[in-house]
Amino acid sequence: MEQATLVRRTAEDQGALRTREHRENVVPIQTRPREAAVSSHYAPVELNHEDLELLAEIATGVTTEVAARHLELSARTLRRRIRNICDVLGVNTPIEAVVWAARRQLI
Repeated sequence: MEQATLVRRTAEDQGALRTREHRENVVPIQTRPREAAVSSHYAPVELNHEDLELLAEIATGVTTEVAARHLELSARTLRRRIRNICDVLGVNTPIEAVVWAARRQLI
């Protein structure tokens, strides 16, 4: 059995780490550019009734296969439609798409 030790950094340690990173030109990786994230958040997006029904089904927590059966689709078609919805909304995961719709009280 392995053990792990949690070590907290002090403010001094964090400052030294930032200085070292700056010297080494370390650049944080982003999943998408900031401009795309901001514009997709405010861009008007239209989802049809079927898309919202699909998101509502996913929001219940069922698996893709179960959701596909409920919506009378194949699992592959459901996954493809979810990916398309995510692309339209500018999000990375189905959970983010569900949160997007829930915050706007669409589901």
